[in-house]
Amino acid sequence: MTLQSIRYECGELSILDQLLLPHETAYERIGCVEDGWKAIRSMKVRGAPAIAIVGCLSLAVELHKREFPDTPSLSSFIKAQLTHLTTARPTAVNMGKSAAILIKFVDSMVEQNVSHEEINVENKHNIFPPTGVVRSLHAAQHLREVYCTETRPYNQGSRLTAYELMHDHVPSTLIADSMVGLVMRTRGISAVVVGADRVTRNGDTANKIGTYQIAVLAQHHGIPFYVAAPITCHDGGRLDGESIVIEERPPHELTCVAGVQLAPKDMNCWNPAFDVTPNELITGGIITEHGVFTPHQL
Repeated sequence: MTLQSIRYECGELSILDQLLLPHETAYERIGCVEDGWKAIRSMKVRGAPAIAIVGCLSLAVELHKREFPDTPSLSSFIKAQLTHLTTARPTAVNMGKSAAILIKFVDSMVEQNVSHEEINVENKHNIFPPTGVVRSLHAAQHLREVYCTETRPYNQGSRLTAYELMHDHVPSTLIADSMVGLVMRTRGISAVVVGADRVTRNGDTANKIGTYQIAVLAQHHGIPFYVAAPITCHDGGRLDGESIVIEERPPHELTCVAGVQLAPKDMNCWNPAFDVTPNELITGGIITEHGVFTPHQL
């Protein structure tokens, strides 16, 4: 059974707390928009599609509990909460796009004089991470082994990706980020698959910090480099990656691991959470739910 990271039913939402993995598998209840914002900001939930899902469903949970005197009051509340949710992880495009879609929907309901009791917002996003591609290859028996990186400084690879791969019984090996070049040179790597939190109009992609250097190494070794990104991650409003605002995380996420200080106290830090991979390095293509495309075909 595939690991379920988000659970929602009838106004009740809970998420798999990814900060506790791999030592503990525990679900945290999300009871309101602020709970959703904090879960996204603290990276208890990761991945652009999942961020949007949790954000929108946290609003759904809050709407289940509240009463509004009229439709304008409901509309104002929804817009304010959606705007707040987009500030949690600004580089990931999905939350902002979902917010815009829902705000447009609510505006149309207000224009049509639909009563607030009749407004029913349904979330229909699909999660489509790189591990989804890996699962499909494994199910089709086209996969010999996966090498996953630790993904410093927040270690999502060693804490979460490795956990998912073992949960799904996918043959896999964990490596340090600094081993990627050697693995490509010596282990017969046939393809690289990464995710994306935003894809610009020209096919540049923003993803977890460290992706860019893997793309450079893949090109040097002649290995196809793929980006797995659902259409919801595509931002047609931005021409290229230079215009993407890169989120910067707190210094302690770089200097500490599991609460243990590794660097000298008060050491100056630069901790961008994402980097941009130029379209010319995406040699394999961009994998979407509608097929695989070159960056320029998008």
